[in-house]
Formats: sequence, C-alpha cells, structure tokens
Amino acid sequence: MKKLSNEAYLTLREDATVIEADSHDDKVLLLRDGTYLKLFRVKRLITSARFSPYSKRFARNANKLRALGIPTISVIQTYRIPSIQRTAVHYSPLTGNTLRNLPNGIDEALAEKLGKFIRELHDKGIYFRSLHLGNVVLTPDNKLGLIDIADMTIYRKPLTDNQAIRNFRHLTRYKGDCESHLKTPSALIAGYGSAPDLSAKIAASFPSCQ
Repeated sequence: MKKLSNEAYLTLREDATVIEADSHDDKVLLLRDGTYLKLFRVKRLITSARFSPYSKRFARNANKLRALGIPTISVIQTYRIPSIQRTAVHYSPLTGNTLRNLPNGIDEALAEKLGKFIRELHDKGIYFRSLHLGNVVLTPDNKLGLIDIADMTIYRKPLTDNQAIRNFRHLTRYKGDCESHLKTPSALIAGYGSAPDLSAKIAASFPSCQ
C-alpha cells in the first residue's frame, strides 16, 4: 500500500466527479481519466480494518476473482492517505451496465444466465455479501462480472446449501429490484440448476418476485 501525501491526493482527485458520498465525506470518485478512486475509513478505534483495511481486501478480492475467471475491476494501486485518515483503491472499472441499469430490464434468457453465473460463483466458493443487481455487470461481450467487491469471502470449496440460500437472500433484499427488474425468478432458479429441494428453498427467498 503506497502512502499518498495530501498534495498528491488533491492532485489525483482534481476535477473528479463525486459518485458516492456520505455524511463523513466522499466515498467514490470518478477521476479525469475515467478511472475510479474508492475511499475507505476506519469506523472504530479497535477493529480488524486497522490491520486488514477494506482497501486491501478490495484489491485482494479483485485479484482472486480474476484468477478464478470472474470478470471484475482492475486495480491500479492501493493508497494510505494519512491527511484524511483514509485508505483508497485506484482502479479501472469493469466495462458494461449493471443489471439494475439495463434499459429493458432482465428478460427470461438473462435471468437464466444470471442463475448460471451465481451457480459458478458458489461452485468456486465465492460468497459475495453485496450480491444485488447493482453490483452485477453485463459486459459488452455478454459476460457477467462483479463490482463493489470489498465484502466477500472466497472459500476453497463450493458453498454449502445454507450459504447459497443466505446469498440469494442478499440478492432479493432490494424490493425494487424484484418489482422493476427481476420479474422471472423461475428462470434464474432454473439457471442455477440445483436439486429440487434446494430450488424450493431458493424460491422461498423471492417472495416479492413471484
């Protein structure tokens, strides 16, 4: 992780567009060259984030996903910025549109494709806690990939059924996604291709999508 002086930080973010912010400060910046700077703060004095910053987790997860063949962002550099008490990841975005932002929503074929993609994640041991339509990207070459990947665990073996069910609940926690975009959950479940008993439990995670 590279230390970034306040002067260098201000130069890096000059003319940047604020994409996301909260009551504390900016969180995501779109830089002049089309790359992004994602900023992380340590919320508590005693926390694992001081020893393993989210910026490092973000970068580590990106490298692991790419090694597993999952499209994602490309990390340029990680930074420690003492002047604003933040760490940061500078990265190139994953080209494409999130499934939440597709103008025509998600048809049956794409829902099935999403199901197959989630199955691939689970078979590769990827438990993505931020799994929702705003964090899954459809690339120009018709592949699916992941963004906003800090909150993730990658196991050495496939997810258990209980882990898979919990992960599907993350996917459906935004009611608007079901109502406006994911209108064919049966196709998604079919694409996932699990045994009938697990399929029934997954379907129960989609009450607002039925």
